[in-house]
Amino acid sequence: MATNGEVCFLNTTTLLPSINTPDGKALASKDHLCHDDSAPVVKAQTIDELHSLQKKRSVPTTPKTHHPDEDLQKLHLQSISASLASLTRETGPKVKSVKQKLDYLTPASLSTSDSALKFTHILYNLSPAELYEHAIKHEKGSFITSSGAIATLSGAKTGRSPKDKRVVKDETTAAELWWGKGSPNIKMDEHTFLVNRERAVDYLNSLDSVFVNDQFLNWDSNNRFKVRIVSARAYHSLFMHNMCIRPTLEELQNFGTPDFTIYNAGQFPCNRYTNYMTSSTTINLNLSRREMVILGTQYAGEMKKGLFSLMHYLMPKRGILSLHSGCNMGRNGDVALFFGLSGTGKTTLSTDYSRFLIGDDEHCWSDAGVSNIEGGCYAKCLDLSPEKEPDIFNAIKFGTVLENVVFDEHSREVDYADKSVTENTRASYPIEYIPNAKSPCVGPHPKNVILLACDAFGVLPPVSKLTLAQTMYHFISGYTALVAGTEDGIKEPQATFSACFGAAFIMLHPTKYAAMLADKMRKYGTTAWLVNTGWCGGRYGVGSRIKLANTRRIIDAIHSGSLLKAEYKTTEVFGLDIPAAVDGVPSEILDPMNAWDDKEAYKETLKKLAGLFKKNFEVFANYSVGGESKLTEEILAAGPIF
Repeated sequence: MATNGEVCFLNTTTLLPSINTPDGKALASKDHLCHDDSAPVVKAQTIDELHSLQKKRSVPTTPKTHHPDEDLQKLHLQSISASLASLTRETGPKVKSVKQKLDYLTPASLSTSDSALKFTHILYNLSPAELYEHAIKHEKGSFITSSGAIATLSGAKTGRSPKDKRVVKDETTAAELWWGKGSPNIKMDEHTFLVNRERAVDYLNSLDSVFVNDQFLNWDSNNRFKVRIVSARAYHSLFMHNMCIRPTLEELQNFGTPDFTIYNAGQFPCNRYTNYMTSSTTINLNLSRREMVILGTQYAGEMKKGLFSLMHYLMPKRGILSLHSGCNMGRNGDVALFFGLSGTGKTTLSTDYSRFLIGDDEHCWSDAGVSNIEGGCYAKCLDLSPEKEPDIFNAIKFGTVLENVVFDEHSREVDYADKSVTENTRASYPIEYIPNAKSPCVGPHPKNVILLACDAFGVLPPVSKLTLAQTMYHFISGYTALVAGTEDGIKEPQATFSACFGAAFIMLHPTKYAAMLADKMRKYGTTAWLVNTGWCGGRYGVGSRIKLANTRRIIDAIHSGSLLKAEYKTTEVFGLDIPAAVDGVPSEILDPMNAWDDKEAYKETLKKLAGLFKKNFEVFANYSVGGESKLTEEILAAGPIF
């Protein structure tokens, strides 16, 4: 339609007559032609060609021409095929890299099956953006939140399943690992492991595509381990991308054969008729084969803690102590290790704006110093706020995995107080998302070891200096006290003990780890402290919680070294050395007995807690090192006496 002029139909390839206005003036150049000059011409003939221009080719995933790198990529595929090989067939599956446009065909076999005829598409070391796309497209329950983090669900399991964890007991592990009463290691035999491995591998090979992550453990380059994670969910791949150390391009090209492999077939249950299986969930660790199998649980934390168990086995063999601890470093290079169970304030106290964060959870202590095992953080999210935990809150952005959180269906804003799915809501993010994180995540030998306890009985001092023997005793004990409701509504403290502050993950007897800790402290002049972040002046319900500000002043005095210069006296029963004064801390709370109005109630409660310590330690009392019981006797003597 035209009004007193000509019509110009815009086209990207032709020049059309100009458009005239009602007054007859042309809106064009002097040749009366109108140009569509709003943008350069698109170099595409079809919509598919246009979409192909959107993504720039990159290495190592998409080589443009044949290159020696292509041979490396095929070697990678061959290695992945070998990882996915069934133990009842001679070769692994045919695999194809979706992005590399390469494939690896296994040698011909007479025992052809349906699975042997298909390709398994390998999604190898995808970026967070690519994993977002896969999760949102293929995994129900995956959404981008308002902060840019991806929210996902872990299915029926929202936490670890320690009763379903099994470790292969063979000739080697029978002698090396801690078995029996108190041990987290529940045995299974080699045959049963292979049955479950076959089930997991067959499930993964039945899928059209699987995710493969090749990454590292341990920032100490001399003691680094190569790990491969094969999984069926983008959520699991992104979680491990965050939690393990991410390789450089050069490191990835020369990755080679992994030192350890995880087969995560968590969407598929185990066969409950299989020996040693007590539910549809099983997490199997084979230290001789360096493999881990997951069936029947999609909770991603199983992978993280499975690798931690591996390090608890391998590192001590090298004379390196593996530790379930937080770690930070001052501006002058002074390193502190923080141990503590849930609710003791480990995360809060190890996060200090005036100090560098080396890591929040898993570390190694070698002759070179300390190193973080992981490349990321796995933080609790319940009741998270920018006021209480600003660093964690601000780390929840693009690339972060939010597990089992609840969010507004329209705004996608997360409600961290909502525990409709679970109380164990979590965030997984790379450690560099924390502003004061140190990179690389290594440091010199620790100056201080801080054992944290939230004593709801109110009888432990806010701070005490430990001897080496006391350090071993309290390290093995791994004490805190929780407040639990009873049927009649009265709340009483409940003592909780976890050997080495991480009993669920240790592989050797706790005394071995404690002896290594004492040896390193002696060698490098490290001081240990027991810090109570719980109650004073009475048990829970009578006394009051020690103020966080006072605990921080105590920690500051430890870091500065001023607490070493204080005068000390020894308490009754536990025999702890307590300072007479700490700058900025009320002196009346430093000796717990002085803070109690009812002295007899204090003594009674003190003996009650001491009795709980003694009862807990009974399982460790008969252990001998190399046939000698001298060390155990020394540790026992450092416990409470009453």
